[in-house]
Amino acid sequence: MDIERYNVYEHLRDFKVPAPVLDNIFSNEVDRQVLMGAWNALIQDGYSQDETAKKIAELIFQDLDIDPDHSSDVEK
Repeated sequence: MDIERYNVYEHLRDFKVPAPVLDNIFSNEVDRQVLMGAWNALIQDGYSQDETAKKIAELIFQDLDIDPDHSSDVEK
């Protein structure tokens, strides 16, 4: 995994996106490209890395119908 992808992965983990969800995204080439494209677009729009991670984490939780307050339960 290159440094940029690792950085994105760690930022999303900081915002409580479960590791298995991220592992699934990063193991699929199309999903990874979509995620990295969205990440880079938000950064280019002037968002900080933390703001970008928060926005993307919210979308992941919404898309997967995961309650972020209980996301740690998914990992157990």
